[in-house]
Amino acid sequence: MRRLRGLSDRTLIIVATLTVALPLLVAVVALAQRRWYPVLDLAMTEFRVQDVGTRQTPLIGLPGRIGELPDQGSHPGPLSFWLLAPGYRIFGSSAWAMEAATVSIALGWIACALWIGHRRLGRPGIALVALIIAISIRGFGLSVLTQPWNPYMPLLAWLVILLAVWSVFSGDDLMLLPLVVAASFAAQTHIPYLLMAGGLGLISAGVVLLRWWRARSGDEAGPPRIVLWTVVAFALLWLGPLADQIRRDPGNITQLLDHFGAPDEQPIGFAAGIRLMLRHLDFVGAHLDLVTGSERFVRSGFAADGPIWPGVLLLSVWVVAAVVAVSLRHRSLVALHAVIGVTLALTTVSMARIFGQRWFYLTLWAWITSTLVIVAVLWTAVVWIRSRLPGSLVAERLSRQNLTIAATVAAGISTIGSVVLATDVDHPEEYLGETLAELVEPTAAALDPAQTYVVEWDDAYFFGSQAFGLVSELRRAGFDVGGTEFWRVPMTSSRTVADGTADQMILFATGGFVPEWRSDDRYREIATVDPRDAEERAQFDSLRLELIAELEASGLDDLVPEVDDNLFGLNVDLRISPDAREMSALMIRLGQETSVFLGPPRT
Repeated sequence: MRRLRGLSDRTLIIVATLTVALPLLVAVVALAQRRWYPVLDLAMTEFRVQDVGTRQTPLIGLPGRIGELPDQGSHPGPLSFWLLAPGYRIFGSSAWAMEAATVSIALGWIACALWIGHRRLGRPGIALVALIIAISIRGFGLSVLTQPWNPYMPLLAWLVILLAVWSVFSGDDLMLLPLVVAASFAAQTHIPYLLMAGGLGLISAGVVLLRWWRARSGDEAGPPRIVLWTVVAFALLWLGPLADQIRRDPGNITQLLDHFGAPDEQPIGFAAGIRLMLRHLDFVGAHLDLVTGSERFVRSGFAADGPIWPGVLLLSVWVVAAVVAVSLRHRSLVALHAVIGVTLALTTVSMARIFGQRWFYLTLWAWITSTLVIVAVLWTAVVWIRSRLPGSLVAERLSRQNLTIAATVAAGISTIGSVVLATDVDHPEEYLGETLAELVEPTAAALDPAQTYVVEWDDAYFFGSQAFGLVSELRRAGFDVGGTEFWRVPMTSSRTVADGTADQMILFATGGFVPEWRSDDRYREIATVDPRDAEERAQFDSLRLELIAELEASGLDDLVPEVDDNLFGLNVDLRISPDAREMSALMIRLGQETSVFLGPPRT
């Protein structure tokens, strides 16, 4: 502790950044030991990162469940690709380089959060924010925070947003700049952040302008310079989406407005939105469980219909704490509670607007908010005790120095726990990548570098995810390979093959589709693998029969064919029972026979 006290504030922030990020650094080094084969979204992400700085530089985000193929819409903006690109190239332009670049970006958000903590509370603020980050890393898990998937990448940026808004509410106008950067990054990368980040940004700008209006003197020419700089930064950060909107008809902004303005499905509504918000205040099933485990935020997020009583309890305690903070006239605490109140309101509205499947990743950010709620409640309790028992032994024990030491030690313990787990972290959907790895080399050996190939697929269980990875790996090997024009949005236009121009077709097939293609004399099987051993095949067959029986017992006979033709589509169907969902998920995890065929293009 004495050595830490002797460090300058800047050095201390750097040390704290590297220390709290140590699990991420260890994890990314461990991931480098095994080659990774990205599939679907992460293969699509790599396509776009590769394009940064070229004539095909992305102007919008990753394609999402927005509209219908082939004219699918995308998340708002390209900032995640632009920020990933430098690290991706520095670390070798490999699939793993995307993970290394992701951790590099995470380091930036961590440093920014710690800097804001220092601006608010000095060195105790560094310790407090370090603890919040350590809890977040343990709660989300290293697999989440090391992968460049668009729902995951803004998680730490969300913490920066909340801390920056707190600073602005506390009178620190300069924090509008990191706020607009973090909010733009989050909103562009994954659209669920748009309402919340945009709302908090607008409210913060309004607070600054209101504060200026009240304090202005007659000779002032205009609003604070920081507001002008923020407007300039916002305009620059959103040039990509604006350029896309001008260049294309319809532009992506129009597609987003059309899709979310008139969704095909009914939103879940405010009652369900409030329940979902309360689920994410579950300090018992999520935060307390972190003492004995990790990744509790993700696991709790999967249980969207779990108990809400812990959330009701925490929300009630928070309301009391907010009232106490106001009565104590503690400016910084009141500002923090105000941020939480506005955020919870925006959170409820955002969650109420969810339609379709309540995917866990749509609301994963809310666990950072709940962590901040707990911090605000505990901080309020400390301030109240000090005010009621000044000079007492209890008040002495709750001194700033003791609390700083306690937060530092707790952050250290949490970080050590995460470091221990870091060497066992997996690449995203590594089981799919392992199957793909068995297919890439024999497929490449059967191809002619002078020919053009179009890739298509008949996938019985994972909707062509590995086929995107196959395109990526074959192009990495130097072959002229792409998807059909139907997939021009997810595959990118430069990675599609115009109709009638391909010399041959590469057909990726799984499950029951494999025998069908083997029976077609026009096609030659060039690679095959079954990721299951004999015991796992027997388990798969047993699960298949149980799943069919469960569907029939539930009156869902129309879904029975999907067991063999579209297992993932069945798994996400809202009508199936929890047992059917669990069985189909296990079957997906086990995998199926997978083969690659070569022959004439489809007509």
